[in-house]
Amino acid sequence: DWPPGSRPRPAVHMRCMSTYYWSDLHLGQSDVAEERGFANPDEHDDHLIAAWSGTVKDGDDIWILGDLALASPDRALEIIRYLPGTPHLVLGNHDLAHPMHRDAHGHQARYRDVFASVATMGRHHLGGHDVMLSHFPYRDDSRTQDRYRQYRLRDEKRWLIHGHVHDEFAVEDRQINVGVDKWMDGPVPADQLLEIIAGNAALVAAA
Repeated sequence: DWPPGSRPRPAVHMRCMSTYYWSDLHLGQSDVAEERGFANPDEHDDHLIAAWSGTVKDGDDIWILGDLALASPDRALEIIRYLPGTPHLVLGNHDLAHPMHRDAHGHQARYRDVFASVATMGRHHLGGHDVMLSHFPYRDDSRTQDRYRQYRLRDEKRWLIHGHVHDEFAVEDRQINVGVDKWMDGPVPADQLLEIIAGNAALVAAA
């Protein structure tokens, strides 16, 4: 029934692009690799690379909420450069471009060369909820006392997606920790964060 000389167009299956969140990769860091049960940093990094690549696809956005690597980020940045998705960075205390470091301005270009955006905080709209992004939680720490208080957001009853606390907690009040220590299998999709928020209806009602 097709007109002469014409062909039916093949079906095009469009994939909805997704957004993911992850934090505290600490690529190349020996002590963190050991704490996470890996024999060495290479084994640790290979696991994170595979977890990222098996989850994030080209066209997706992935937000890294700080602490990409300790000390020089060069190797970590080269790893990120070749991973799928569009990466964004919210700076943490171990990222040399964070303004807590005196020479932070001298490192901005290194991060911006790889990440589509670099900031110290963010604000996203997820399923009708305004959520904040930061490396730091409103309160609590991976140590005995809350550090870097001057760089933390004020709790104004919005949900906060963050890292920094490693394996201290996954969800506490309106704080959702997307750090690798709690999400070793890969970056956290926005839909899963919405499920967490929906599962805490009392906190949502109080916001």
